[in-house]
Amino acid sequence: MARLKGSVGSKTKASIQEKALPLIAQYGYAAVSMRMIADAVGVNVGALYNHVPSKQQILVLLMSDHMDGLLAAWDAVDTKGMTPAQKLESFVRFHIGYNITRADDVFISFMELRSLEPDGHKRIEKKRKSYEEVVRKIIREGQKIGQFNVEDAHVAAMSVLGSLIGVNTWYRAKGRLSKDKIEDYYAAILLRSVGYNAAGETDV
Repeated sequence: MARLKGSVGSKTKASIQEKALPLIAQYGYAAVSMRMIADAVGVNVGALYNHVPSKQQILVLLMSDHMDGLLAAWDAVDTKGMTPAQKLESFVRFHIGYNITRADDVFISFMELRSLEPDGHKRIEKKRKSYEEVVRKIIREGQKIGQFNVEDAHVAAMSVLGSLIGVNTWYRAKGRLSKDKIEDYYAAILLRSVGYNAAGETDV
């Protein structure tokens, strides 16, 4: 069995994913070869295949782990007793806070869907739909009690998520706006986008 270059052990799948993530984010899935990933990990290409059978599986693992982490983190957020507006604000702040330090994961999850083969695409889409349903459910609740004024909960949910995805494209840790202030702005903007009148309730 092939060994690590200069080592007596073998790298784990976690190490492979860790090294593959920035490579794919920087160069794109199509341009990254298994040899590039193996060199970054510090193993021979043959050793890499002992852990993952293909570059496609690496992509699926990266995207799947990101979605699993995202869903698990949201499940841990306590929204019990919140109104739909409070839940939506909580979701917006959560989404920004979770993803803002994971630019590579977000970029790959959004831009490399086109690179997934059918089985992998089906697997990732199922997880994405679960996350989308979080927002749809909140908006439906707001519609039901008259707190939100939107014609279609699905369209409104996709608009909210589409807006949030954009944060990672321009956010800079040392930029003019702090993370908290960005969360404030997006919470206010997206609550207004679903027809919520927060007069006197949101200080942004």
